Amino acid sequence: MADLDILDVRLHGERVGTLTRLGRDRIVFGFGAGYLEDAERPTLSLSFIDAFGRVATDVAPTRVHAPPFFSNLLPEGSLREYLARSAGIDPRLEFPLLGSLGEDLPGAVSIEPAGGGGGLSRALAGGGGRSGRPGGRGTPDSVVRPLFGTTAPVPRPQGPLRFSLSGTQLKVPAVRGAGGRLSVPAHGVGGTWIVKLPSPGFPGLPEQEHAMMRLAALCGIETAETRLVPVEEIAGLPRGMGETGGHALAVRRFDRFDDGARVHSEDFAQILGVSPGEKYGGATYRRMAEVIGREIGLEGVSEFVRRLVFCALIGNGDAHLKNWSVCYPDGRRPELAPAYDLVSTIPYASGGGRMALEWVAGAAGFADLSDALLGRLATGARLPRQAVREAARAMVARFRDVWSAAKGELAVPGEVVAGVDEGLSRAGW
Repeated sequence: MADLDILDVRLHGERVGTLTRLGRDRIVFGFGAGYLEDAERPTLSLSFIDAFGRVATDVAPTRVHAPPFFSNLLPEGSLREYLARSAGIDPRLEFPLLGSLGEDLPGAVSIEPAGGGGGLSRALAGGGGRSGRPGGRGTPDSVVRPLFGTTAPVPRPQGPLRFSLSGTQLKVPAVRGAGGRLSVPAHGVGGTWIVKLPSPGFPGLPEQEHAMMRLAALCGIETAETRLVPVEEIAGLPRGMGETGGHALAVRRFDRFDDGARVHSEDFAQILGVSPGEKYGGATYRRMAEVIGREIGLEGVSEFVRRLVFCALIGNGDAHLKNWSVCYPDGRRPELAPAYDLVSTIPYASGGGRMALEWVAGAAGFADLSDALLGRLATGARLPRQAVREAARAMVARFRDVWSAAKGELAVPGEVVAGVDEGLSRAGW
């Protein structure tokens, strides 16, 4: 047991289970008895619900990488390297990364060394010493205990770096102060905005994403609020971030209230139990539609289809599993989260023309969108074909109505305009 560590997993500040690291970096997740016995328990993840609506307690152990739900809470790429380096952690080792960054994770999950008391987790959850979940009754701290007695210390990063925002782009949490100015909070914990910094590899990306988000809103899609902010006006950026200048994209978080209280959420990689490395191929849009139909209903399916068609029309080849999420406003039942990360990949993708995932097996092109394809998607997802087709046609019609004026008003880049116009000319609807 000398090399064993334990982390408490909390939801809205209350323990729901533990992550245990055994020898050779094996990681085991187990639910606590108090969570399992709570008839009003909040939903941690749809991936932990079996076909009968019960909590699936048989979670497969992993090695080095955490189980998919937890692995998807961590950042990827350069942001992961940056935060891991700041904490002195090997970026491949996800258990210590979760322990280090677990105070400020996406949704209402927090992770901390076992026996830590949960004070900071409760404060971040907005619980103030009580259950922070909406409409639920709290599980006493004493109910869920670690499997073993002690834990080894987990490295903590120094400075404003104790956060985890999933994805590969350099981004930081931010708060909005007097006069609307954004600043990175002390220690990087908290914040109701995400600031996505410009990247030399993708010139003009913040401006283009802001335009696509506004276009989506004009088309009737519920979107996360965005605004462009000069990088030099953002206070408290960690050293090494934002040195290129230009504009950053500020995105209002749908998993945080204005007072910092949390709304639980999860992305579709978490829901489907897919590792971050499989976000481009671990499922199809048909599979996502099936889950939405079962868990949210036909209204959710119609909104999903509208967003999916919008992505095809703008040439968004990056609508992968982590760029779709649900949230739990009442703590238990999922709803589609506002749309986010909507961008045309036409200027950045060589030989583009493909969605991030297949619509159905064997079809992935923007130009594959058709009545026949939507019929296949609906049949495979056990959904009414007519409702799926009507949602798609309504989006195409709305898009045509707003596009001619919006492409100039929103300063959409010329390459994107040309690609979208070409796609619309091919569309038979």
